[in-house]
Amino acid sequence: MTATRLARFAWFTLAYIVAVVLFGAVVRATDSGAGCGSNWPTCRGEVLPLEGSAKTAIEFTHRTTSFLAVVFVVTLAVWVLRTRPKGDVVRVAAVASGILIFTEALIGAALVVFGWTEDDASTGRAISIAVHLVNTFLLLASLSLTAWWLGDGARPQRPLPRGRLRAVAIGAGALVITGAFGAITALGDTLLPEERLTEGFGPDWTGTFLVRLRWVHPIVAVAAALLVIWMARSLLAAGRGARLARLVEGVAVIQLFAGVINVALKAPVWMQVVHLLLADVLWIGFVLFAVEVLAPPDRAEAASAPADGEAVAA
Repeated sequence: MTATRLARFAWFTLAYIVAVVLFGAVVRATDSGAGCGSNWPTCRGEVLPLEGSAKTAIEFTHRTTSFLAVVFVVTLAVWVLRTRPKGDVVRVAAVASGILIFTEALIGAALVVFGWTEDDASTGRAISIAVHLVNTFLLLASLSLTAWWLGDGARPQRPLPRGRLRAVAIGAGALVITGAFGAITALGDTLLPEERLTEGFGPDWTGTFLVRLRWVHPIVAVAAALLVIWMARSLLAAGRGARLARLVEGVAVIQLFAGVINVALKAPVWMQVVHLLLADVLWIGFVLFAVEVLAPPDRAEAASAPADGEAVAA
């Protein structure tokens, strides 16, 4: 019973973190990052701000929900360490989650302290936004693995199959790079809304770097989606993770359409949130699929599976 409650709490924590991440996108898209001024962790010098604008309310709400996120993740990590035996791989994932939630908070604090909020369009802010996204993806991955393994999900075999490990590493890298460019593009959409649909896609390189980089994300996103779809189909030849492979393929296709809609509508806040949600789901699905294909095959699967490295052959 305790194991079941722990697994459910892990999935709840993962879902809660995703919700906090999405709300963080709302903070950025509504220019509410400076709603509490340059103070951190207090809001305008107060623990509980009783006055302020709508932006203050949005930022304070985000800080409150982020604090609860730290509480939930730390609770999960401690619970896992107290109940799982030494050497259990789920302990590694849980501890990683605990570390990453603190780095997540520190990056958020840096955005406020260094003034990388509101109308700031500096290179430092763009880099910090991309780093924030990478840390978020790592946090979601560690929490996903914690919940997956607590629920008796497949665990990687030892030693790791090099061919499949190389393939999933390439796929994961493509998704992370796409997400980082997407975060920078979303920042540009917030600070410099498009006046025309083709802005940033033409030969005019005289504008700010956020406009000049606007064309990069769609190209990278399409390439990454096609790579991940092809990879899911190729790795599936090893006989594992059929459901997760279909999830990855389906969400990748939907995400491409969502990106087109986002551009066509000139990135409204609600569509940015939907786009980010799909990115998170795609990432979580790919991480769990990667664990499946790195797990030891069943005897029946081992008899029909190709040799390591052949599963991703062209």
